Amino acid sequence: QVQLVESGGGLGQAGGSLTVSCAASAASARTFSLYAMGWFRQAPGKERDIVAAIHKSGTTTYYADSVKVRFTISRDNAKNTVYLRMDSLMPTDTAIYFCASSPLLTPTTSPHFRYWGLGTKVTVSA
Repeated sequence: QVQLVESGGGLGQAGGSLTVSCAASAASARTFSLYAMGWFRQAPGKERDIVAAIHKSGTTTYYADSVKVRFTISRDNAKNTVYLRMDSLMPTDTAIYFCASSPLLTPTTSPHFRYWGLGTKVTVSA
């Protein structure tokens, strides 16, 4: 079992930046580096979509077309934490952001992920 806790959400302005973090619990720390990690988001009334994913080593990343160039996923296995830096924010980035872990090498869709956090809300004002 992997327990994940997101933090860092809040209110941002269009054109600005926010960083959200996802930390594995102490009980999950030993296995964190064995899993690929991903960020998803769910806007009101919409499905949950993948935003970005990162290989367990951090060497390979994947981004949804809507966030390429603007968002950066990274991880620090020593801190059992994955980050999502969001630049050039747009109101359409408003959503609840979830992190998730996957035993696959290059997961890119929701079914590939096994464990999920509860999410952190990001609101971007115009």
